[in-house]
Amino acid sequence: MAKKDKKKKAAADPNFKSITENRKARHKFQVLDSLECGVALVGSEVKSLRHGRMSLDESYGRIREGEVWLVGADIPEYFEASNLNHQPKRPRKLLLHRREIQKFAMQAREKGLTLVPLKMYFKKGRAKVLLGLCRGRKLHDKREVLKKADSQRQIQRAMRNR
Repeated sequence: MAKKDKKKKAAADPNFKSITENRKARHKFQVLDSLECGVALVGSEVKSLRHGRMSLDESYGRIREGEVWLVGADIPEYFEASNLNHQPKRPRKLLLHRREIQKFAMQAREKGLTLVPLKMYFKKGRAKVLLGLCRGRKLHDKREVLKKADSQRQIQRAMRNR
C-alpha cells in the first residue's frame, strides 16, 4: 500500500516528469550509491526528450580530464529541427560539483566500479540523470536475486489470498 502512495505522489508532482529508465541496469549491476546530476544538452535534444524518445541501454559514465561524461546514450534526432539537429549518440557532459566528482567518480576509478545511468527525467524543467555507482553481478548472483524476488511475490500472493 505504501508503494502505491509513493507512485501517486511522484505522478502528481507537476515538477517531475520521467523520460526513461534503465531497467536492465538493476539486473546487471548491484547499485551501491546514486547521485542526481544535470546534463548539458542542445535545443533539439531537449525537444526530442520532451517527446519521451531516448534509450539509456548500453550507456555509461566516463571520467575525462576531471569531468564526467555520459557516453552511449541515444537521443534520436528531432525531425522538425532540420539542419540544426544533433548527433544521436554524442557524448554529453554531466554537470556535477567538483567535490561530487572527486568523491563519487574517483571512487569508481579506484575501486573498479562502473558509473551507470539508472534514470533520466525532468525536474523543475531541467533534464537530470540519476547516475549509479555500480558493481557488476555474476550470473549466479543474478539468478539468486531472481529467486528471492520470486519467493517474495509468492509470499505476497499467499498473504493476499488469506
